[in-house]
Amino acid sequence: METNTIYNAEIADLGLIINDHLIISDIHIGYEGALNREGIMVPRFQYKKILERINEIIRKYEPKKVIVNGDLKHEFGRITSQEWKESKDFIEFLKTNFQDTILIKGNHDNFTKFIAEKTGLEVYESYELNEHVIMHGDKLPDETTLKNSKTIIIGHEHPCIGIRNGERLEKIKCYMKGSYQDKNMIVMPSFNFVTEGSDILHEKPLSPLLKNNKTDEFEVYGVENFEVLYFGRIKNILKVKDKFY
Repeated sequence: METNTIYNAEIADLGLIINDHLIISDIHIGYEGALNREGIMVPRFQYKKILERINEIIRKYEPKKVIVNGDLKHEFGRITSQEWKESKDFIEFLKTNFQDTILIKGNHDNFTKFIAEKTGLEVYESYELNEHVIMHGDKLPDETTLKNSKTIIIGHEHPCIGIRNGERLEKIKCYMKGSYQDKNMIVMPSFNFVTEGSDILHEKPLSPLLKNNKTDEFEVYGVENFEVLYFGRIKNILKVKDKFY
């Protein structure tokens, strides 16, 4: 089984490659600042790490265009000074390194359109790429959005899986491969280095595309520093979950 490709999309660490497009999701610029305001003193390291990882993907895969599939920034109701500066700088970084930059609206992106306008970009609800439709996944799509696609690609979920090694527990970001109605579906991990995400074995789904779905039939692809680890179907993982969490 080829483990680095899901429905004609190549896994490139925390991003997907389709033709010459790189797709990334759930960056959450400004997350450290939000944690600091809650009294959790996390150093502001993420922005530099994001740029380093994208540069590494560029070197390995040479994508020409980039799609940010929602939640560029973290705060819901305002734009913090950290978000404003780093979001503008990040978009300029993308425009410098890619021929085209596409932004898709996520549920944290109420004010992202103002940042996009300042940098000459638009924010889309969804984006079609060949047989794929890319959307954030925080709300159900309408029939028009899906009519020309075979595969839906969503973020929003921040999936990860817990792996136990002796007394140590490590959470690994992962992709989920499954279906929604008569369409294929890929759930992407977050391109975020502050947290691993939501454990798919123990936490309920966030996306309405998953809440009433048979997620136990989904397949899991863990990813760690460009290495892809195929874990099989969730229902089979749950049978031996003591080895996981």
